Amino acid sequence: MSYVKKIDPELYDAILKETEREAYTLELIPSENIVSEAVLEAQGGVMTNKYAEGYPGKRYYGGCDYVDVAEKLAQERAKQLFGCEHVNVQPHCGTSANLAVYLTVLNIGDTIMGMDLSCGGHLSHGHPLNFSGKFYKIVPYGVTTDTETIDYDQMRKLALEHKPKIIVTGASAYSRTIDFKRVKEIADEVGAYHMADIAHIAGLVAASLHPSPVPYADFVTTTTHKTLRGPRGGMVMCKEKFAKDLDRIVFPGIQGGPLMHVIAAKAVAFKEALGDGFKTYQKQIVANAQELAKALQNEGFRIVSGGTDNHLMLVDLRSKKTTGKIGQEALDKAGITVNKNTIPYDPEKPFIASGIRVGTPSITSRGMKEKEMTQIAKWINQALFAHDNDAVLAKIKADVKQLCLKFPIYGERLGDR
Repeated sequence: MSYVKKIDPELYDAILKETEREAYTLELIPSENIVSEAVLEAQGGVMTNKYAEGYPGKRYYGGCDYVDVAEKLAQERAKQLFGCEHVNVQPHCGTSANLAVYLTVLNIGDTIMGMDLSCGGHLSHGHPLNFSGKFYKIVPYGVTTDTETIDYDQMRKLALEHKPKIIVTGASAYSRTIDFKRVKEIADEVGAYHMADIAHIAGLVAASLHPSPVPYADFVTTTTHKTLRGPRGGMVMCKEKFAKDLDRIVFPGIQGGPLMHVIAAKAVAFKEALGDGFKTYQKQIVANAQELAKALQNEGFRIVSGGTDNHLMLVDLRSKKTTGKIGQEALDKAGITVNKNTIPYDPEKPFIASGIRVGTPSITSRGMKEKEMTQIAKWINQALFAHDNDAVLAKIKADVKQLCLKFPIYGERLGDR
C-alpha cells in the first residue's frame, strides 16, 4: 500500500486498521468471508481501467480483447460449477441480480411470493422499504411456529389463493435445507416462475453439500462472495430460453459498464471453487457450524430450529436475558463480530432484535476446525454474561487475538503489532 500511504495517509490508516481488525478478531457474520490473495490481486488489477459495455464479442467500445477473455472464463467456469444453461456474471450485487430477474419476467404491480424478512428472508424478496416491495405486490410466506422451518403447506395455500407471477426461494438467515423441488411443484401448479436466490449457500451448492436449485428453478441468482469466497458481486443463471431477455435487462436495462476487475476476480474464484480442495473446505464450514451450534447449546443458548444444515445459525438470546443489540455490541468489544438479527416471530423491533446471526465461512477460511468452535462458544457466553464489564471483555479480546495469531489470514505478513 505504499502509493496509498504516500498520496492519502488518512485512507491508508483506515485500511491498515481494517486489516488489523480482520486479522485479530473473529469474523462470524455469515455473509462475510476472506478471499484468496489471487482474488485480491485480480480485483486490484488493471482491468479496473477498462470500459466494456455489452458482452464478449459484442462490445460498444474497442480494446476489449482481454477483458473479453476474463468474462468468458467467468461464464464458462460458472456454467461448469453449477451446471446451468446460461449465466450473466455482470450484476454488481445480489440485489441487482434479483432486480434483473424481476424485470425480465414481471410487470410493475405483479405479485411476488417471497420469504418474510422476519422469518429469515432478504430485503429484495419483498420488504416494503426495498424496491421489490415498492414496485410489486408482495405475498410473504414464513416458517412454522413449532419447527421454525419453511411452511410449504402455507406456501402452497398462499400460492393457490394469490396466484403469484413468481415464487422466490432463498434466505439471508435460514439454517435449514431448502426443498427446491417442492417449490417447483407449487410454482407449476399455479403457473408461476420460480427464482432461487442462493446467495448464502452458493458454495455449498457448488460442492454438492446442499441440493441444487438449477434443475428446478427458471432463474438462480447469487452473490459471488459469502460461501463462494469470491469478490463482492452478483450473478444470474437461467434457462437458455430466458437468456436474451435477461441479458438485455442487465445491460442496457439496469447497468452500464460492467466492473471488469470484479469479473476477473469472479473468474479466479470460480476456478478455485472448481479445485480439488473446495469441497473439503465447504464440508469444514458445515462441520464447524454444526459444532458451534452444539457448543452454544451446551452453554445454554437456544438455536432457532434446533440446529443448522448449512453455514449459519440464529442464536436466541432471550435465555440470557439480553437482546441482539446488546449482544452484538458486547461481542464487538470482545473481538468477536456478529450481527443482531430478529428470530421468527420476534417480540423485539429489528434494531433491537432477540437474536444474533452467526456463521463459520471466515473462520473456516483461516483454518479453524471443531476444536476452536468449542472455545469460541465459551467466549460468546462469557462476553454476554459480562456485557457491561469492559475489563472482562478486554480480556476475552486479548485471548481472541492470541487464537487469531495461530490462524493468520494472509500468512505472517502483518506480524504481531
